[in-house]
Amino acid sequence: MILDQPLKKWFVSKKGTDSNLKSLLKSISWRIVGTIDTIVISYFITGKLTMALSIGSVEVFSKILLYYLHERAWELSTKNKEDEPTEKYA
Repeated sequence: MILDQPLKKWFVSKKGTDSNLKSLLKSISWRIVGTIDTIVISYFITGKLTMALSIGSVEVFSKILLYYLHERAWELSTKNKEDEPTEKYA
């Protein structure tokens, strides 16, 4: 693919970890799926489309932020600790 390498530069850092932009885009796409799910469940429970849309619109923004922070925390916790010396046992 011609655009593969230029796009990869946007989404993967030089260390091979996900970039902030990729985490943000993943959080937005996941939130779209989650919001549709929330709207459908809310509609089944309330039977009112306007109520379901209201519930879905309220939760979408807070959960984008929460997912982004969650994603970055996982990225930090799974990072290789290159600066720490490795212990060798005899």
